[in-house]
Amino acid sequence: MQSNNERVALFPGSFRPFTIGHADIVERALQLFDKVIVAVGINRSKPGDETAAEAAADTIRRLYAGESRIEVVAYSTLTVQLARQRGAKFIVRGVRSVKDFEYERDMAQVNAQLSGIESVILFCRPELGAVSSSLVRELEAFGENVEPFLPK
Repeated sequence: MQSNNERVALFPGSFRPFTIGHADIVERALQLFDKVIVAVGINRSKPGDETAAEAAADTIRRLYAGESRIEVVAYSTLTVQLARQRGAKFIVRGVRSVKDFEYERDMAQVNAQLSGIESVILFCRPELGAVSSSLVRELEAFGENVEPFLPK
């Protein structure tokens, strides 16, 4: 359990796959918070998504195995519910575009109304602006090497 003074942030997403952009947000969030919980969402309306989410969580756990300030969990509740359960006072979101920002701004306002939990928006680095999970999945589906877009 977290101490009362520990600054804990939740970084939620589907992370299928977890990209270099996601990893960059986690690294930058660690500069702001004592602990970052990477929360892999499960969409129960999609058959097989629980298995996919657990696989994504396992991949991320292996990536951060040596970092005690990072916890990785799979979840199927509202993000603010998970944040409350885990003692997180902040939700970290990364944005790549104006479209992302508008969506995240709206979500931040609703999350604050529901729970009082603040959202912190980190803008992606310019060189990572085109990297998205959906782009990586599409490249992979066409047989392209996606290793440059995945953290090592």
